[in-house]
Amino acid sequence: MRPLSKIDESSDAALPGLERIISPENHPITAEMIDRDALYILRKLRDAGFAGYLVGGGVRDLYLGKTPKDFDISTDARPGQLRKLFPNSNTIGRRFRLVQIFFRGGKTIEISTLRSLSEHDLDGPEAVLAPNNTFGTLSEDARRRDLTINSLFFEIETSTIIDYVNGSQDLDRGIIRIVGEPVKRISHDPVRMLRAIRHAARINFTIEEHTWKALCSNSDKLSLCPPSRLRDEFLKDLYSGAAAPWFELAVDSGLLFALFPFYRKTLAGNPAAAAHTRTLLSGICQTIDRINSLSLELKIHRQPDFVLLGLFLIPWVETRFQLISQFRKGAPLYQLAKQIREEIDQTIGIQLNLRRSLRQEMVSLLINLSQLIHNKQLNSWPKWLKRKSYFKRSLLFYHFYMAADTGASIDHLLIAEPVMQPAAEEIKTFDREFIPPKSRPAFAQKSKGGIFGFKK
Repeated sequence: MRPLSKIDESSDAALPGLERIISPENHPITAEMIDRDALYILRKLRDAGFAGYLVGGGVRDLYLGKTPKDFDISTDARPGQLRKLFPNSNTIGRRFRLVQIFFRGGKTIEISTLRSLSEHDLDGPEAVLAPNNTFGTLSEDARRRDLTINSLFFEIETSTIIDYVNGSQDLDRGIIRIVGEPVKRISHDPVRMLRAIRHAARINFTIEEHTWKALCSNSDKLSLCPPSRLRDEFLKDLYSGAAAPWFELAVDSGLLFALFPFYRKTLAGNPAAAAHTRTLLSGICQTIDRINSLSLELKIHRQPDFVLLGLFLIPWVETRFQLISQFRKGAPLYQLAKQIREEIDQTIGIQLNLRRSLRQEMVSLLINLSQLIHNKQLNSWPKWLKRKSYFKRSLLFYHFYMAADTGASIDHLLIAEPVMQPAAEEIKTFDREFIPPKSRPAFAQKSKGGIFGFKK
């Protein structure tokens, strides 16, 4: 997953607007591999006289023999026309309108109208995220996407792949490449850097040389992005199942220090301390990957955001406040909790726009972690600690940390222990998995009058 040393061949670069049609016998995708609801949408668009294409990650994953998480569609139909064609739909988005089509079971498929390559993305001023709500052609839509491997279109009528940026060659060769001139594309949307290392980590691809150099020299531009956008992108990486390889690329490129500036000093200080911190962070990311993979295997809810974020902050809190190496109780412990909370509020609380309840949950887990570590005696815990309402949740967090530090297994923990659900008022809209089911009125089966006058 290191950048290629010499793979920057100009002869392979796709010419702007040059269309390459890949026939069915030269690629592995067939219509039978596509989700039936996505096929329904594509066929309905065709019958209504519009062009429709499977695009982006769906084409990439099918090409690589993987099962896509989403099947996104692009079309020449406008959002208003799509809403009339699909009554079970909704329009979202501010920079560019997307149409969501809803199916049974909470399933959603997004359709976007083909977009033009804005003049700002070509030769315009160096503005970040310049507004662009203009419609365009297939070629323009392909060249405005982030990575070449995400810029392919699949057409169901002829079962062909349409490629304007040599994305199919990059898929064949295992290369991550930003579409167009990397520095300019990064200047207009720095989040493209995070997407580049995310895909390299997820599918074990190598980052092309010019793209890698652009990431390393422009990592500080992440600070120009909205904090909530950076938060959501980072959470995607924590939950991706490839947080460990992502972490290595993020450190080597400098992107980690743009997201978490306090780790720059920790990882660039005393060589021995820096090596220990990097090893621990790597172990934490491996544990996070195992937590997510077990959640999928066991078909249980994944751990909430504050758990994974809290784990990721442990090395910094230890370096900054000696959370683990120094035992505190009573008033000193209370003061430590206040100091950690204030530091989080002034750093990543602002940089990632973390909501208040999430910050408090992280501080609670971190403080209780220090108590569990210092009170552990022959696998027994003090009675006063076991009586606390937060004991089970803190104990699971403690085991996660120990697994990261010592390599211990956590498999039995997630089978035996319930997932750490946040309180209902703390539920984060980003993660729909934690939306509680709609409750029903309670009825008494035996009591004569029922409850509040209602009978079953």
